[in-house]
Amino acid sequence: MTGLALGLAAVFALAAAAIRFGGAALVRSSRADVLHDAAEGDQRAARLASLLDDRVTLQASLGFVHASLLVAAAIPAAWAISAVVSGWALAGSLAGLGVLLVLGAESLPRTWGRGLPGRPAYPLSRLLEAAVRIGSRASDLILDIDEDDEEEEEDDSARYEEETELISSVLEFADAIVREVMVPRTDMIVVGAGDDTDRALDVVLTQGRSRVPVTGESLDDIVGVLYARDLLALMDEQEGPRPVTEIMRPAYFVPETKRLSELLRELQADQVHLAVVVDEFGGTAGLVTIEDLLEEIVGEIVDEYDVEEPMVVDEGDGAFLVDARLPVDELGELVGAEFPEGDWDTVGGLLLGLAGRVPREGEDFAVGALVLTAVRVQGRRISQVRVAG
Repeated sequence: MTGLALGLAAVFALAAAAIRFGGAALVRSSRADVLHDAAEGDQRAARLASLLDDRVTLQASLGFVHASLLVAAAIPAAWAISAVVSGWALAGSLAGLGVLLVLGAESLPRTWGRGLPGRPAYPLSRLLEAAVRIGSRASDLILDIDEDDEEEEEDDSARYEEETELISSVLEFADAIVREVMVPRTDMIVVGAGDDTDRALDVVLTQGRSRVPVTGESLDDIVGVLYARDLLALMDEQEGPRPVTEIMRPAYFVPETKRLSELLRELQADQVHLAVVVDEFGGTAGLVTIEDLLEEIVGEIVDEYDVEEPMVVDEGDGAFLVDARLPVDELGELVGAEFPEGDWDTVGGLLLGLAGRVPREGEDFAVGALVLTAVRVQGRRISQVRVAG
């Protein structure tokens, strides 16, 4: 019996170590990379991508199962040890057991997992999927047991959703890269190096921009950044127009694969508010501002210069141009159609689900009698969709 108890303890401890290692590697994985592998047909990546859709539930569920396995390993191991030794030897053995479980099934696997994000979690995808499913159901059961009256439950649910949304935004922010949030080059507002300050001031006032990139021979040749306050200071001095190259400031360049968390720290340290994003060939991919980064955490920030676009624009003849953030249910009510159910809530999410990848601008997808067209795609995000009958 002692041998059987130690065997069970070893199995539980190994399972706990595997979940801690795989979970740590998965949480540190880039969802964009996992989605890319899933789009190429890797079923393990597809399972992990679905788990990464809700990182808060993922970590809570894995933590619950991991803790349960540690307890399950400690009980038979402690029983087996107590059947063999006693007294001070028993106390020392139990202390050693605790250290062994903490190091072997918690600290070391977590450290190794954090240092190896990405593919090390793939072989453990089925185990992680099962652990999340079990942990989620167990958490739901505990929540159901602890429910108070219905009114308090609704208030708690609303607060929980707000907190969960904020925490999820922070976790996703840590893994997101610049390409996912940048303003693409096609939407950039720029002035040419040959323009004068009067022309630049017209652009700043018309477009409501505080900083505008200055281009040389082409959009791939960013030679500097023009600040609106420098233009206003020049205007206050009542001097004539001057070449923008005389007052522009150096541009700040970042690769499109840089993580947002790293970029935010760099922009804060260097006191820079706008960065030009370059692709792997050195061409201009777009631009990103501190406001873009903050919006990834707290949501859309609207100032006096922003013109909020309507969620739905009726184009006539049964066609609608909709914001990709529009809930699928509202679109269904608008066009009188039912859409397939899945792990999505918005029209953009529906289109991503239909494509199985990030669609190209202008790409069509048929849903029953309707055709959904990706009108605007920014980085890895769908911004606008046309729905036509």
